[in-house]
Amino acid sequence: MKKLLIASCLMLGFSAFVAAQTPAAKTASKPAATAKAAPATAKTTTAAKAAPVKADGTPDMRYKENKEKAAAKPAAGPKKADGTPDMRYKENKAAAKPAAKGKS
Repeated sequence: MKKLLIASCLMLGFSAFVAAQTPAAKTASKPAATAKAAPATAKTTTAAKAAPVKADGTPDMRYKENKEKAAAKPAAGPKKADGTPDMRYKENKAAAKPAAKGKS
């Protein structure tokens, strides 16, 4: 009898645990999708004039304009031996700032 009571309590506890998580996951995913959709449409309207973007706001690399922008590298200051910009210099820091703001 004691084993039956313990088993039924465990089953009831696990079912309550699973049921409590399911609606929260569904409700959390719906607002996140709408929150992502709103900024993506805002980016699309401003960036669509310059170059096409995907639904998530990233550049669509199937288009020539986006490929040219990705291939263009800013003429910054001194570079390290491996070819990356040396961030100790002001010119390289200034060139990296606008790129960081555009990605956010």
